[in-house]
Amino acid sequence: MSSSGLEQEPIKSERLQKVLARAGIGSRRACEKLIVDQRVTVDGRVSELGEKVNPETSQIKVDGLIIGVREDLIYYLLNKPTGVITTSKDPQDRSTVIDLVPSQPRVFPVGRLDAETEGLLLLTNDGDLAHYLTHPSFGIEKEYLVQVEAKPSRSTIRKLRQGVELDDGVTSPAKVSLVEENILRIVIHEGRNRQVRRMCESLGHPVLRLVRSRIGPIVDRSLPPGSFRELTKQELKSIRKTLFEDFSN
Repeated sequence: MSSSGLEQEPIKSERLQKVLARAGIGSRRACEKLIVDQRVTVDGRVSELGEKVNPETSQIKVDGLIIGVREDLIYYLLNKPTGVITTSKDPQDRSTVIDLVPSQPRVFPVGRLDAETEGLLLLTNDGDLAHYLTHPSFGIEKEYLVQVEAKPSRSTIRKLRQGVELDDGVTSPAKVSLVEENILRIVIHEGRNRQVRRMCESLGHPVLRLVRSRIGPIVDRSLPPGSFRELTKQELKSIRKTLFEDFSN
């Protein structure tokens, strides 16, 4: 009994490799290897195989980047329909992406899609992973299918690939291919406001329809507009492999 007369709850602790495996890093054996290779730190110090950690309070890093291991972390993949605002709250009381997912636990969108853009969007309460996915230094690819006015010429496609002069500077080189007569597949890793629309419009091809079809390694062609699902452990693992060094099995 404590001095207050109440029995204190024991500190929750688990073996580090189990915590990492549950977070989607890899199998228990793969996580043990990461620890043995001194690629994992706990609260700023190199971890040891077999040590126990508290997932709620310990800061765990792999290759120097924070890994979310709290049990309340959640990751949704949403197929955003047109007319829905990518924000947590809209002062004009318009429909937002938050209205399309459960209210608890509270999550926030990772990056933005403008109101008329459709497609895949991640929502989570893992702030560290969200930061890594949106920070340009990590170069996470986003793929879009873009229907434009008129068929783009070879010269236009070349300019899109090389970089387009916008009012906020030249865009980074993009991966661009012609899918159909007036439909482009464009892959970028920047996150400028309305970037794909502005790139195409600056070259004389206003966008008629814009759909994000991939975020890094995440693709789901069967998810209906307005629907969501949780990411699988394998998908989380694939995201982390994209962000960090390959620590697959």
